[in-house]
Amino acid sequence: QVQLVESGGGLVQAGGSLRLSCAASGRTFSINTMGWFRQAPGKEREFVAHISRSGGVTGYADSVKGRFTISRDNAKNTVYLQMNSLKPDDTAIYYCAAQRGMWLAVRADDYDYWGQGTQVTVSS
Repeated sequence: QVQLVESGGGLVQAGGSLRLSCAASGRTFSINTMGWFRQAPGKEREFVAHISRSGGVTGYADSVKGRFTISRDNAKNTVYLQMNSLKPDDTAIYYCAAQRGMWLAVRADDYDYWGQGTQVTVSS
């Protein structure tokens, strides 16, 4: 099994920045792609970003492209999400996810492990 623990959420004003972290433990050798998803109240969970095992390939939802950056440090078994130019629409619970498969999935169903989530609130 793999355990994922997110941190770094909080309250920030529009235009501000936050950096989320997700630390993995357990059978981390089984992890390939890692991703971030978010879920706002009353909405479905949506894809935000993903990154390949090597870190060399990344992908983003159109809504965050150019503002968010995903990265990972395999030595620390940690993935990050740097969020800049935050907007009120970015308010949501942000979840870290890990995939055993090699492809860079955008569907939540394709991810095998999930963190408990961290709240991000952007005030206008």
